[in-house]
Order: sequence, then C-alpha cells, then structure tokens
Amino acid sequence: MLKHWVVTARLFFIGSTVAIFAGCATQIKMPDASKVANLDPMKSWSEVLKESVDADGSVDFHNLDRDPRKLEAYVHFVATNGPKLTPEKFSTPELRLAHYINAYNALSMYTVLAKKIPETNAGFKKVSFFYLQKLVVDGERMSLAGFENDIIRKLGEPRIHFALNCMAVSCPRLPRIPFTAETLDSQLEQETKFFFSEERNLRIDPASKTVFTTEILDFFPEDFLAKSPTLQDYISQYAPKPIPADYKIKFIDYDWTINSQNRKK
Repeated sequence: MLKHWVVTARLFFIGSTVAIFAGCATQIKMPDASKVANLDPMKSWSEVLKESVDADGSVDFHNLDRDPRKLEAYVHFVATNGPKLTPEKFSTPELRLAHYINAYNALSMYTVLAKKIPETNAGFKKVSFFYLQKLVVDGERMSLAGFENDIIRKLGEPRIHFALNCMAVSCPRLPRIPFTAETLDSQLEQETKFFFSEERNLRIDPASKTVFTTEILDFFPEDFLAKSPTLQDYISQYAPKPIPADYKIKFIDYDWTINSQNRKK
C-alpha cells in the first residue's frame, strides 16, 4: 500500500510540475531540409551509430555537434514520415516498432545537442528534457515523454525499455546498428538479455535474499506485469540465473548523467 502511495505521489508531482511549467515548453528547431536533402536518412542514422557510438554505448556528442548533418537527416525523416504521414512505409507492426525505437533514440540524441550537451538531466532538468522540449514526430509536435508513453508503450512490448535510450548513464546500452523490422524480435531479445547480464543492472545477494535491479522496472511496472505475474518472474526470463520467488527487489538509483564519451575521458 505504501509503495502504491509513493508511486501515486510521484506521478502527481511530475504531472503537477509539468502543468506548472507547460507555458515554458519550447519547440526544438527542425533541421533545415535543404541541408540534408541529398542524404539517405536510414544510411545516415546507421553511420551516426557506427561513427559516434562506442562499444559501451557512450556517444561522442562533441564530435557529433561539430557535424550533425547525418543526425539531422534522420531527425528530418522522423518529422516528415511515419505511420500517419507515410503509412505505406510502415505496413507491419515490426516496421512501426523498429522505426519508433530508432526515432526515439535519435530524437534523444538530438535533444542533448539542442540542450548544449548538459552534464546531467537529474532533478528538474528531467522535466525540461522529457516534457517541455517539443519535437516533430510524424507531423505532430510532441515531447519525448509523450512519444514514449502515448505511442511506443501502447504497442505492448515491454522489451522496448531495454532498447529505448534517453542518453543517460543508466540507460540500456545504445547499439551501434539500427533496429530493423526483419531482426526486431532477436534484437530486442538480445538487448534485454545483455541488459540483465550487466552487474550495473542486476545484482543478487543470496545472504539477504535481495535482488538489486534497475529502476526502469519501477518506472513502468505495469508494462512488465502485463507479461509476467511478478517482476522477479519477468527478470528471470532474461537473467543468467532465475530469481527465487521469495527474493525481495530493491531498485538501483538511476544515474541521469549524460552518457558522453567526453565524460569517460
């Protein structure tokens, strides 16, 4: 009961804060179409991931900021294409979901650049980053939070939470290749298993019968419980070892530091 109250209070606080600052919402400038007209959007996004993301999933934001045209080409594509504007390109659930995951990750990256590469999104900065910054997706203005909650999560695939990346240190690893419809299920399976194989996301203490795991499961419990009776059961599907049913869960505080390669240097 206490946990339910805490979650309800948290959601009320976030909702109230967003409502108070709604008048401060800003539109992130769309890329200039004339500057990216000769670039293939998907090829450009693939090259951004290959050239600006390392094996750990950290992003070279400063190098990307010096020449953002490839990222801008894909962001412009996301703004002017989608299941609503160009339905013929997204005729299957796999095509739509792969597109949404790539789009969210690219827009998060683009927002970091638009915000002048902040050190962190901790505290009230989360409200600005996720709620107050508006981007164009499939012809509509929306925030990253709106994109995730009102569109992507409604597709009913909880593994997205181990593929979507808001560019924070505690986010899942950002793959160096795009998600594709043809390989989507295997990619989601691979990224979810990898996520729970990392000690930073899952630690088990048999002495105290405690599972220490990512706060992502606390952010969106209903998504995981729609597929499994308990969070322990959900984790066990992907963890190296099953989680005993009587183990309690403690959530690891999320690190909102921007996952920049410059930080590691």
